[in-house]
Amino acid sequence: MTAHFNDAPEREATAQRAREKFIETYGYEPDGVWSAPGRVNIIGEHVDYQAGLCVPMAISHRCYVAAARTPENTVRMRSLQSEETFSGDAREFAPGKVEGWPAYVAGCVWAVASRLGGDAPRGVDILVDGYVPLGSGLSSSASLECGVVAALNDLMSLGMDEKEQVEAAIRAENEFCGANTGGLDQSASVRCREGGALLLDCADFTTSPLPWNLETEDLALLIVDTRAEHSHVTGEYADRRAASEAAADACGVKTLREVADAEQPSDLRAWCAEKIGDETVAHRGFHVISEIARVKEFVELLGKGELRPRLARIGQLLNESHDSLRDNYEVTCPELDTAVDAAREAGAHGARMTGGGFGGSAIALVEAEKVTEVADAIAAAFAAKGFKEPAFFVALPSAGAGRDL
Repeated sequence: MTAHFNDAPEREATAQRAREKFIETYGYEPDGVWSAPGRVNIIGEHVDYQAGLCVPMAISHRCYVAAARTPENTVRMRSLQSEETFSGDAREFAPGKVEGWPAYVAGCVWAVASRLGGDAPRGVDILVDGYVPLGSGLSSSASLECGVVAALNDLMSLGMDEKEQVEAAIRAENEFCGANTGGLDQSASVRCREGGALLLDCADFTTSPLPWNLETEDLALLIVDTRAEHSHVTGEYADRRAASEAAADACGVKTLREVADAEQPSDLRAWCAEKIGDETVAHRGFHVISEIARVKEFVELLGKGELRPRLARIGQLLNESHDSLRDNYEVTCPELDTAVDAAREAGAHGARMTGGGFGGSAIALVEAEKVTEVADAIAAAFAAKGFKEPAFFVALPSAGAGRDL
């Protein structure tokens, strides 16, 4: 079985394409083209809502935004990935008033409006060209939001720093669009750097750059979009979050981060069982606490220099993360488990699901020369089980949101 790779288009050429399509659409030259990446979380899953630690990286698949400011208050938008166009008065934007993908753009305009003077025009023409696959768990919505916020920041001379851009994108998704996200996606899309990953502390959303230059060590991160149907995601996600909160209550702390930061008992699983009581809730708590500990060790290993001498343990941490998400948090699915198992059997150093689970994507840390071999093995395993054909991406750490043209 031959794997199908969904390579990211070349950045400069794609930005030029967005510029040309803007001219075709609106009849004049845009003021610029901006873009923002999707992201993949390397380790640190389902811990953000317990003030945990995550290690995301930006991927080379991006959303491009060609835009120009106008002297009126009308916002016009078009996406090359949709037949739908939109035009509306920015002064009337409010949560629940705009639907579909235009809501994410309108939400960004709404989120930055307070930085403009009361009479300042808010009009803008926008053309979107997105290459972060939808429904893959790679943060297509965040890449759109962060690309638009970067454009608005420049076009309207708002002077927002990276932290403020992240906050605006989060407000657009949470308050305007009504999605319950923790900010990991937007932080990664704005603040990541080429050749590195990001340590995100969800207790206060501070970030630190991490060395993760896979290319120089002949390594690659293979992303597997399982194309599995997401079923019962909203309810299951809410259940897991509620269970983690119940575990924190049983431990007498505000968040499980406090337990993870304390001296660990020799048998954490037994401690959780005794302290928490309820078996399912104890399993959920054990995952969160142990996952935060894995992130801490992962970050420590990255800080010691070259990956090669520590590659075995790095891969083991990825494996342990997936196994805990499968057995303790129960957020995997047959397709995710199949992708991970096949990757490991084909020689990946480590593999795990990434994102919220119940579908979406998995990642595998592999030798650069074995990318195709590992992907073919996963594709064959999917075919043998009658699953949909997966899509594959090779991810190298990419730059955050910024201006292209």
